[in-house]
Amino acid sequence: MSLVTLNGIWKTFGSRSILEGLDFEIGERARIGVVGPNGSGKSTLLRIVAGREEADGGEVVRRRGVTISYLEQHPLGDGRTPLERIRAGRPDLHELEEELAVCAERLGTPEIVSDLDRMTRVLRQQEQLLERYHAAGGPGFDGRAHSYLDDLGLGGPDAELPTSALSGGQRKLVELAACLAQAPDVLLLDEPEAHLDSAGRGLVEKLVSTFDGAIAIVSHDRYLLDETVSQIAELGRGRIRMWPGNYSAYTLARELEAQRQQVLYTTQQKEIARLEEAVRRFKDWAHRVVDERHIKQARNKQRQIDRMEKIERPVLERRKIALRLHPHQRGGQRVFELRSAGVSFGDDPVLVDVDLTVLHGERVGIVGENGAGKSVLLKLLVGELRPTEGEVWLGPSIRIGYLAQDQETLAPGATPLETVRGARPFTEGEAVSVLMKFLFSYEQVRRPNRLLSGGERTRLQLLLLMLSGANLLVLDEPTNHLDIDSIEVLESQLETFEGTAVFTSHDRYFLDRIADRIIEVGDGEVRSHEGGYSDWFESRARVPA
Repeated sequence: MSLVTLNGIWKTFGSRSILEGLDFEIGERARIGVVGPNGSGKSTLLRIVAGREEADGGEVVRRRGVTISYLEQHPLGDGRTPLERIRAGRPDLHELEEELAVCAERLGTPEIVSDLDRMTRVLRQQEQLLERYHAAGGPGFDGRAHSYLDDLGLGGPDAELPTSALSGGQRKLVELAACLAQAPDVLLLDEPEAHLDSAGRGLVEKLVSTFDGAIAIVSHDRYLLDETVSQIAELGRGRIRMWPGNYSAYTLARELEAQRQQVLYTTQQKEIARLEEAVRRFKDWAHRVVDERHIKQARNKQRQIDRMEKIERPVLERRKIALRLHPHQRGGQRVFELRSAGVSFGDDPVLVDVDLTVLHGERVGIVGENGAGKSVLLKLLVGELRPTEGEVWLGPSIRIGYLAQDQETLAPGATPLETVRGARPFTEGEAVSVLMKFLFSYEQVRRPNRLLSGGERTRLQLLLLMLSGANLLVLDEPTNHLDIDSIEVLESQLETFEGTAVFTSHDRYFLDRIADRIIEVGDGEVRSHEGGYSDWFESRARVPA
């Protein structure tokens, strides 16, 4: 039975149509993964389902009494603690508590105590409020809230901090706990994996798997989509198409369908060509010899062509970013070294006595918990931070290309057009052309960078990397907010890149495919493991507790 149904939904931003007559349904206990290119309208779709945004046309039908919780993509912190934020997600309980407090106060006043009828009415009201409070789960709410926070690793001192002081990943987990505390029938998750480390992503997988209601997830984490969903909603050209199975099943089914359609399309085109040649031949005969039969045969063949249900040419490969990573020069064999390097912020050491050598051609994946110092290590390497002890040595012919996690390398007030022309002396036409090859529309190239989505800003940074000709790529969470097609292009280019790449990532597919060496950061130390992510993960599992 349907909990939420969208019929013929239209949504436009300026002159750009995002959703065009879209139909979508979320049933009881559904497990739906929503996929599609950056800018296709995935977040907009979830906001419309949640009632956070109005559609320009069409109908949204929600079952009476249904509770929908929405985890937004970029939750902002404020002065409230995690527990206070969770309580704020249940304003109904707060109102009932206030009404019960008013009843208790009235029962102690002399005018009520001296009037039996009035006291009876107040007691009856209090009883009704208590019934509603119990039915809403009020008595055990704080205990459940603490349990959610503990399950998400947010117990202890972190639970007393304002959410503004927490990391982006921790704020995401607090918001997820607030969603779960609402006991929703439908849980909408917009990139729940963003900014979370591997442990955090594992917690999200566990909670999603055990959640009793319906879930729709926008995600670019292929592991998460494989482990948690049973349907894929593919959003493209303003419409939804549903596919059964998880993400791997969806990619296989889509590829097989495209191949089948290619065979049918080719067969039909051959038949059309044969009939068109017959029409041409009969017309030629009718022109040479006046014979009504030739004219009729030509007409019959043309009718056969016109009556065919035409098979569209299959899209064997969707349009993707034209990323090409080529270093301007090879660089030396030793790319960089950290020599007894350390970084401290005040009395807080983040990295201590680190020795690390990276050689030409290596693909080094850096892993560790949030806050362990992964980004600090990369900023030390690119020169954004200076070591408080030891030194950083960089090869003399090494040119660094840096992709920052929070896109702070992009000027927020500049446009993509200005950004690209600042990096390379292009004409305006050349800059527009290269931006459009990275899937920017003609209108987008003239908007300020701050108005771009997270995925669009990452695409712009990848374009700048390509133009830099760097032979050492330093990438801080390069897959964050990128759609899956763009991630796969990046993976393909890194595999064939003739330089060196050092990157942090929590994307397990990405690490498995690209890294040939894992650097684990934790407790101020840096530990090197030869082999890929799966090898490192299995070696950790073998270590006795």
